[in-house]
Amino acid sequence: MTAMIMHSPMLTMAPRGPSGFWRNSLAASLAVALHVGVLAALMLSWSTAQTPVQAPRVMHTQLVMMPAAPAPAPAPEPVAVTPPEPVVVPVPAAVKPTVDPLIQAQKLEKAVLARKRVEEKKLEQQQERLATEQRNRELEQQRAEQQRLAAEKARTVTPAPAPAFDSRQYQPLSKEAPDYPERALDKNIEGDCSVEYTVNTQGRVENPRVLEGCHPLFMRPSLAAANTFRYQPRMVDGKAVPVPAVRNTFHYRIK
Repeated sequence: MTAMIMHSPMLTMAPRGPSGFWRNSLAASLAVALHVGVLAALMLSWSTAQTPVQAPRVMHTQLVMMPAAPAPAPAPEPVAVTPPEPVVVPVPAAVKPTVDPLIQAQKLEKAVLARKRVEEKKLEQQQERLATEQRNRELEQQRAEQQRLAAEKARTVTPAPAPAFDSRQYQPLSKEAPDYPERALDKNIEGDCSVEYTVNTQGRVENPRVLEGCHPLFMRPSLAAANTFRYQPRMVDGKAVPVPAVRNTFHYRIK
């Protein structure tokens, strides 16, 4: 580029005029300025190191020979398989169980006895419940009677004590033992039962009642036996008088 500027026809072949000195000076100044600018540009940006050239990429291929595949083995011919004949197992004929009439009758008898025991137990429980209710009612009546008598005593004047009487005037004439309950015998139940009653002026028993501690099975026969008792009336001043709160205890024992 410098050579082109120095050998430019415009600089070397310029026509000379009356101001040639000034023109040559101006051209020289321009040439020097141009050379200085070019030199500065080359020093700042131009470098003598060349850009390395990248080597081209090369793809290598290789031919590989695969061995030939072996021929497939011939498929075996299907063989017909004959299924085995089914084995018939003989089924034994059903044997009807024979029932012994005697055993059947015993079973029926046991069932009847069991049912009878259950019914007897229910009846016994019902009778015990009724006897308990009756005893409670009698106790309530006794309490009410005692309260009434106490109230009457409080309202009336206490009479003079009666003269002593001869014990021979108050003697039992006949006493029958009560019947032993069959259910108590079957269950081997023993016990005592006390009955309280009033002996009237004819020597008979009135208003008998069972005291506490009596087994429910012994209540009814004890009351029935007490009603059959006969006494010699008690005599006071030649007159028969009733005797209250007479007690008798029945002893039930299995011999």
